[in-house]
Amino acid sequence: MFPRFNCIICLLVLLFCSLLSSSVPAQERGAIGEYRSRNFLLRTDLDKDESAELLNRLETMLDLISRYWGKKNAGLIEIYVFENTANWSQDTIPPQAWDSVTSGGGLTMTQKRTIGNVWQAKAIVYAIADRGTPQHEAVHAYCAQAFGSTGPVWYSEGMAEVGKYWQDPKDKSVTCDPYVIEYLKSVERKPLKEIVDLNQFTGDSWQNYSWRWTLCHLLGFNENYSQRFKPLGLALMTEVPNVTFWTVYGSMAKEIEFEHKLFVQNLCVGYRVDLCSWDWKTKFTPARGSRTVSSKIEANEGWQASRLEVEEGQTYSVSTTGDWTIEADGEPLSAAGDDEGNGRLIGVLFNDYELSEPFDLGSEETFTARGDGQLYVRCQDDWGQLADNEGSISLRLQLMRSE
Repeated sequence: MFPRFNCIICLLVLLFCSLLSSSVPAQERGAIGEYRSRNFLLRTDLDKDESAELLNRLETMLDLISRYWGKKNAGLIEIYVFENTANWSQDTIPPQAWDSVTSGGGLTMTQKRTIGNVWQAKAIVYAIADRGTPQHEAVHAYCAQAFGSTGPVWYSEGMAEVGKYWQDPKDKSVTCDPYVIEYLKSVERKPLKEIVDLNQFTGDSWQNYSWRWTLCHLLGFNENYSQRFKPLGLALMTEVPNVTFWTVYGSMAKEIEFEHKLFVQNLCVGYRVDLCSWDWKTKFTPARGSRTVSSKIEANEGWQASRLEVEEGQTYSVSTTGDWTIEADGEPLSAAGDDEGNGRLIGVLFNDYELSEPFDLGSEETFTARGDGQLYVRCQDDWGQLADNEGSISLRLQLMRSE
């Protein structure tokens, strides 16, 4: 009798506790909790599961950027993340940080002490609980603690955006928010001179952050510029004298301006600037007599050099062999493409850093040049879906003889 009675009492207690927990007031559910991971001390009104997920994202991001810059995180990063500011006491938050958070953003506050040639920095992050701001600000915190500064605004904010979006060390594709792409493609492109202007201030607007991201993403992943970009960033963050964007990239400014224009013009989720790096090295030659100009064209790359320099009004023959696919396990296609033109060989003329409108070439065709220029070609496919293409075609071009 007594064991059965005890079981009933236990069930009643459990039922009472369950009812009590389901009626916890909102302010208690939004209580400030403290959570710890290897590199972060998180104080937040997010619940336990959300906090664990956020810490996992922060640790993944920190692992990526610390491997990229080649330096471990230099101390625990304190981070305050706000889901609802009504759950917090304003008196416990620095006024500047409170203003940033209540306006929908974030702020990283850094104290740096120097004794002789030795310095130590401590950064504290304050951020709203959206999908990106805590990661963006955590990049600033890492850089400040590891290098003593985050560099000039264009680099600091651009790389914080890169870190916010970066998810996998092997993935170089664009993963930014769709509204960012929509904005960038709907307004006039900012030239390099404006993006890297030193007379800028942090926290100005998400639109300016987006432009800084485009340049940092391009320089960081485009094979023409990436080897110089990391050393430049390290020099900027450690405040090496007389090192600027222009001292490193000034001689390549026209090329970067051109590729940046193409990047923004074709920007979409999945876009790979490494696969679309412009070929500045290949030599072009005009066709003369019966001479054939040959090249190999890959399905998974952007515009590629045909090696042919065309003259306005001249007609050229196009001949191809081989096939390619434009999706994983897709049907092989010739340079003629499918019935809708997907996978078709197309061309464009490059002349003095300007491109003509694209035009069809196909597999066995002729075309008459509408202007002078260097002929670049590619497999017709969505810019964000080149990575899963496979195969290549051999292209032969020849000047048609006049009758």
